[in-house]
Amino acid sequence: MRLSQMYIRTLREVPNEAEIPSHIWLLRAGMIRKLVSGVYGFMPLGFRSIRKIEEIIRQEMDAKGGQEIHMSALQPAELWQESGRWYAYGPEMWRIKDRNEREFCLGPTHEEIFTDIVRSEVSSYRQLPLNLYQIQTKYRDEKRPRFGLMRSREFVMKDAYSFDKDWEGLDKSYRDMYDAYEKVFTRCGLVFRAVEADTGAIGGSASHEFTALSDVGESEIAYCGQCDMAATTERAACVDAPASNEQELPMEKVLTPGTKTIEEVSNFLGVDQSKTIKALLFKVCGEKEDEFEYVAAFIRGDRELNMTKLINALGIPEHSIEFADESQMAEATGCVGGFTGPVGIHDCKVVVDSELAGLKNLVAGACEVDHHIKNVNYGRDYNGDIVTDLKLLKAGDQCPVCGAPVKLARGIEVGQVFKLGTKYSKAMGAYYKDENMEDKIIIMGCYGIGVTRTLAAIVEQHHDENGIIWPMTVAPYHAIVTVVNTSDEAQTKLAETLYQKLLDSGVEALIDDRNERPGVKFKDADILGIPVRITVGKKAAEGMVEFKLRRDKEIMELSADEALEKAVSIIKSELK
Repeated sequence: MRLSQMYIRTLREVPNEAEIPSHIWLLRAGMIRKLVSGVYGFMPLGFRSIRKIEEIIRQEMDAKGGQEIHMSALQPAELWQESGRWYAYGPEMWRIKDRNEREFCLGPTHEEIFTDIVRSEVSSYRQLPLNLYQIQTKYRDEKRPRFGLMRSREFVMKDAYSFDKDWEGLDKSYRDMYDAYEKVFTRCGLVFRAVEADTGAIGGSASHEFTALSDVGESEIAYCGQCDMAATTERAACVDAPASNEQELPMEKVLTPGTKTIEEVSNFLGVDQSKTIKALLFKVCGEKEDEFEYVAAFIRGDRELNMTKLINALGIPEHSIEFADESQMAEATGCVGGFTGPVGIHDCKVVVDSELAGLKNLVAGACEVDHHIKNVNYGRDYNGDIVTDLKLLKAGDQCPVCGAPVKLARGIEVGQVFKLGTKYSKAMGAYYKDENMEDKIIIMGCYGIGVTRTLAAIVEQHHDENGIIWPMTVAPYHAIVTVVNTSDEAQTKLAETLYQKLLDSGVEALIDDRNERPGVKFKDADILGIPVRITVGKKAAEGMVEFKLRRDKEIMELSADEALEKAVSIIKSELK
């Protein structure tokens, strides 16, 4: 392709809204264009890379027996109501009505649609196992779209769904998809980790998230250097402190004026923060507008609450919980802002971190202004409606598997696999008949890859101060021939010859034949990130050119034939 004929516009300045490298460079390279907040279009070069990622996915999915279909993004509300997710999915779902007032949504995911297909058309065990997938646009009405393609309201996703006769079949399907994902992300040039993850709004019994390591990632993962433990921090279990063998002392109410924080009360009473109880107050809304309940969660004072664990313990959708208005909650429950404790609170659901059950003689709020209670003990002085792990795992905490200190890293979620089990097949009546003609429920799994997010993750891991550095497998073009002076006949002739020979060798090549200054051409080549650059300049008449790999600093002076041979060899080697 000739750059003189190509629809491309690189930017010299960093766009105001771009904060992270992938957003900056994809915009500056003219690969994406913003329509409105969280909605982007793909320009020629960017769309070529998207298609290459999609093709890698197709190859690996097909190799595992996946069959590609394409379903509508427009989904009727009845199917989501049948599965129970019409309310549970929350405000991120884009809900619309047609002219007849029938409700639909723009699909954020397709579990219901694929389950409906299979329950309608699969009746016998002979038709299973089955794996169907699609690569399609999804819609989620993000509250705060940001970071370009990382968190957008419209995005491309590959979603696959497996249907098996039994749990052993699901285990195999899950392993196959796990293996396919490792190959996909490796071929895309990503450094990644697969970690245990929360199942979230999708549901199911188990899940792994594939995380591309990056300092700008929104996912935080915990891992152990001594064993194989790796999980998102929202999923990672925490080890409780050893149970105390102290003798329980009598409760004692003490005056603690103005000590609303754990740090303040700890300093005032001269006790370690680990000997205090922290209260967090919430309001959980129901499906009806006036339906709600209050929740008080209690954890050790030096710990942080893991909201995902609390949501899972309550069995509620993420969108239905919010911090309570303390003054309103006080009237109903007796809580007091800054001085709330588990003793004396009433008419609300009490959720207690499992660690507190084994600790003795702690300090807690007295549910009275400017007062705390010393020597509070679980079982004797208070109880919980739910007692479970509510803690957020931090760097240096004990590994829940081997006890070694854990480490934390950040990353970008590019894919996730789920063991759905019977969550959707049971709710929607997806059965098959076994060898004895008895009805058996279908066991399901689902598997997603964020295609557009993978593109952004690749750029996050492959860039420098000058632009993108594409891995060969996903580069929009493999090589670019840059003509320094298009008015020089020798340069133009040699460049055209090299360009044609690259094409004849099966190389996807560009030729920069624009009537631009050399500096502009070199700057654009760096921004675009094409892996191989051959520059035809002053020594063209002697048959000499400059050869450079985008990822390297070194520039080599080679004969045109040597440069051609080297380019073809490197490109074909890296595409294998």
